[in-house]
Amino acid sequence: MNITVVGLGKIGLPLAVQFASKGQKVFGADVSPTVVETVNAGTEPFPGEAHLAEKLAEVVGSGHLVATTDTADAVSQSEFVVIVVPLFVGADGTPDFGWMDSATQDIARGLKPGTTVIYETTLPVGTTRTRWAPMLQDGSGLTAGQDFHLVFSPERVLTGRVFADLRKYPKLVGGLDEAATAKAVEFYETVLDFDERQDLPRPNGVWDMGTAEAAELAKLAETTYRDVNIGLANQFARFSDQHGIDVLKVIEACNSQPFSHIHLPGIAVGGHCIPVYPRLYLWNDPDATVVRSAREANAAMPAYAVDLLAAAAGDLTGKRVLVLGASYRGGVKETAFSGVFGTVDELRARGAEVHVSDPMYKPEELEALKLPAYDGEPVDAIVVQADHAEYRELAASDFPGVEVIVDGRRVTDPERWTGVRRVVIGG
Repeated sequence: MNITVVGLGKIGLPLAVQFASKGQKVFGADVSPTVVETVNAGTEPFPGEAHLAEKLAEVVGSGHLVATTDTADAVSQSEFVVIVVPLFVGADGTPDFGWMDSATQDIARGLKPGTTVIYETTLPVGTTRTRWAPMLQDGSGLTAGQDFHLVFSPERVLTGRVFADLRKYPKLVGGLDEAATAKAVEFYETVLDFDERQDLPRPNGVWDMGTAEAAELAKLAETTYRDVNIGLANQFARFSDQHGIDVLKVIEACNSQPFSHIHLPGIAVGGHCIPVYPRLYLWNDPDATVVRSAREANAAMPAYAVDLLAAAAGDLTGKRVLVLGASYRGGVKETAFSGVFGTVDELRARGAEVHVSDPMYKPEELEALKLPAYDGEPVDAIVVQADHAEYRELAASDFPGVEVIVDGRRVTDPERWTGVRRVVIGG
């Protein structure tokens, strides 16, 4: 079968490579000529995705994957179309469908009878049926459920380990009708492999969710759960700070019982998913007070970390403070909703002279993000924002004169910071 994957980003490109590695003919469609040219050269356009470089070179070399900027033409040659185009969400939680609308209109121009269209981008509940179906019908002159099939199947992978996650987690699918769902189940069973898992209530594989709405809610629910859980952990951590309790020991004790699954507290919740999808859920369900409170609590954590620094170091006016980590999480070169921005803003508001360092970013890359790159000169204090593995090896001797370190991720080794006041969240 021929497949078009629309959107060759950090999820879409590995997905296209996975499909091509199963012997299918795949067209990778993207609006960026640079990305298309890079992919057609067999070169990964972004670093950090495990096994992507070698797998991409193999499927491009064999002719199973070809990239193009002409989405409509690729769709016209395909039986299956999978869309992984970004959906942006405003600060007020309103989704910006601009890029997805444009991609959908391009797909409609090439849509032919018998095609199955699958959206993988996380969406508010009801979007597949009430937005994409009418748009595809208007642009193609075809009827969903009669001339073509329409399905939602959320991506459930993390950048950096996409290929492993595709095998590890069940693939959830829900169509506008039973026939569409059946088509999607057959498709994913052909292009994906699944690890055996004894911990699941049914065998790992493609799971029929019944409707597109159920599949849409499943993705929002699983991610919102994590945000709410972290919000609760951060609440426990802040209480523990007030009472001299090590919250990590408390969480480990709680989780030794099988009905408790408390996550870890920290300086920030970043990335494309956890801080974003609860807002999409709130767009559907604005009265969800638990979800809203957790989101607000997590968004306040960078300022709380700076509060801890000020309590330990005193007035921050004029003090040189180094923030370690621009990435939203360790080992990933990505700053989407990273806590670095809130941390830097709060430090500046307190009068500190702020510098940022990250092993994955060059100084000029940090400056382009409006983050002042560390100049190597002595600093008075340090805030650890990302849990890069490199930070485990850092020591007080690497920063002569430093007085306080606030480790927002508990990644540093306390024995290496003798003589420096080391503060952790919930410690």
